[in-house]
Amino acid sequence: MQQMLTVSGVHTFYGNIEALRGVDLEVHAGEIVSLIGANGAGKSTLLMTICGDPGAARGQVVFDGTDITKARTHDIICSGIAQSPEGRRIFPRMTIMENLQMGATTADPKFFAEDLEKVFSLFPILEQRQGQRGGTLSGGEQQMLAIGRALMSRPRLLLLDEPSLGLAPMVVKQIFNVIKEINAEEKVTVFLVEQNAFHALRLAHRGYVMINGKITLTGTGQELLANPEVRAAYLEGGH
Repeated sequence: MQQMLTVSGVHTFYGNIEALRGVDLEVHAGEIVSLIGANGAGKSTLLMTICGDPGAARGQVVFDGTDITKARTHDIICSGIAQSPEGRRIFPRMTIMENLQMGATTADPKFFAEDLEKVFSLFPILEQRQGQRGGTLSGGEQQMLAIGRALMSRPRLLLLDEPSLGLAPMVVKQIFNVIKEINAEEKVTVFLVEQNAFHALRLAHRGYVMINGKITLTGTGQELLANPEVRAAYLEGGH
């Protein structure tokens, strides 16, 4: 299977604090790969390091055969990676449509109408409210907008950071169903960072566990769901 993303021996620092301590992982084309771990384990730092901010102090990040370790964030995004960040971080004063237009700035304009239609088919509520300011949306609607905005850049690799955070269970289920559809129907490769280990691993082809900036376990989603250590630490005794 073709390797889309390879992270090799990556160390990342915030000042003197080592947030990532020699991380190795791979994401193959067409996969959904989940990274689980406790709050503060370094999961979000890894996604930001892939996008070049903060950059890796040591190690290598390769995307689709190209070393992007020292590349600028703008160039990384233009190469086919998009991120839906933790906490959603939409533009609250802009309308839904304006947020989606911002997501499309690195894509070929000739695809805008087609991509907009795809986003609206995934999230019909966004079409109904396209003139509404982002900051007036519910948490779930803002998460839909953040994912939709990322998709407007036509990514081959979608990085999702805690998409279920703070959302009601029904909305979480809807978001995860859309992630599955994006992968299956749109053929977008997905790297998912998530504290909700049950949903993340059930969705994933493969998964990794991160503790204190290091990868400690890897396996298929089903293998990790069945792993006693994972169940005890992340699944509330197997819930």
